[in-house]
Amino acid sequence: MKFKIKDKSLAENGKLKIEWAKSRMPVLKYLQEFCKDDKPLSGVKIGGCLHVTKETAVLIDTFKRAGAEMAWSGCNPLSTQDDVAASLVVDHNIPVFAWRGQNKNEYYECIENVLETIPDLTLDDGADLVLAIHDKHTDLIKNIVGGTEETTTGVHRLRSMAQQGKLKYPIIAVNDAETKWEFDNVYGTGQSALDGIIRATNVLLAGKEVVVSGYGHVGGGIASRARGMGANVIVSEIDPIKALKAKMDGFQVLPMKKAAEVGDLFITATGCNDVITEEHFRKMKDGAILANAGHFDVEISVSGLEKIKKSVKEIRPNNREYLLDDGKRIYLIAEGRLVNLAAAEGHPSEVMDMSFANQFLSVLHLSENGRKLKPGVYDVPKEQDEKVARIKLETMGIETDKLNKDQFNYLKGFSMGT
Repeated sequence: MKFKIKDKSLAENGKLKIEWAKSRMPVLKYLQEFCKDDKPLSGVKIGGCLHVTKETAVLIDTFKRAGAEMAWSGCNPLSTQDDVAASLVVDHNIPVFAWRGQNKNEYYECIENVLETIPDLTLDDGADLVLAIHDKHTDLIKNIVGGTEETTTGVHRLRSMAQQGKLKYPIIAVNDAETKWEFDNVYGTGQSALDGIIRATNVLLAGKEVVVSGYGHVGGGIASRARGMGANVIVSEIDPIKALKAKMDGFQVLPMKKAAEVGDLFITATGCNDVITEEHFRKMKDGAILANAGHFDVEISVSGLEKIKKSVKEIRPNNREYLLDDGKRIYLIAEGRLVNLAAAEGHPSEVMDMSFANQFLSVLHLSENGRKLKPGVYDVPKEQDEKVARIKLETMGIETDKLNKDQFNYLKGFSMGT
């Protein structure tokens, strides 16, 4: 079996991590039991480009138990958990091409390795795998039934491709499922982004001026959790509705050029490039900390920092001190990459349980119906979303009310007034 990872000897520690994650992911465990006999993905080859974490390993195991064959690469040069990658190779016999600390060429070579397996279905996080197929391997498209996309940035890229008529096969936007982005993006990133920052700095958040750029699901989750830890949160936004919502939620709203003057910690969560640039670095306090929670490392202008630095040194793991030409120090976490995975372990297993259940069910749907769908980006069906929520509630021992016949008819009707 072809693979490329950092060190196979790390497998035992990775195995323990995967066992822990599995114990916290009851929805995937339920789906494993549901599919263990009929093997609905038997003969299906999946090409995956997604963070190689202990939670992803549980998803991979679920696919394998359903009969699928797989090859896997990471979707970020710093997010791979090397011990988990080793366990996937040694204990699960999965071809993995991923290790922490890849350079750009190595990162894309690993994607090429996955595509050499000629997948029937793609599973992407950020759309790099899909873009590689459309740019360099158009010959594979005829074989591909469909794909899924895990994150907001990837969905944006794919919708742009579809609008321009360049997307050549159907893709389900798993990110846009309510049981994904209302939980994974809000509670998962909200907690894990701060976890990464604290691991890299060990700073006290209470009393800090924390600037969150972007008030979508991710930014809103980060802002809420930072406030919960005692920070004074400032939000910067370009969207007037989101800015108004942030204000109504009790946060101060400022443009970045003003927030730069008062912030102690800056966290970007926009999906856009050059959110914090040289103009803002010049205004910042001595000791300001910069972190990015967006998928790609474009939100904080690292090139701008490099341009005005006098020196740079690694002050702690995942924490670089930039001494600027004016004598101020600015600290960049995890090279400006996705902080929750580059400087921590990513989302807690409990919240990834729902996201990856949606991945699994979407792949099942595509394997059965993908050939009937035209190229485009599709939403997760409401019935699937509700199914995932219902299973999650059941595994938590939570019961909900149900409509009786009269209530059902009332909600479906229109004739009854005051």
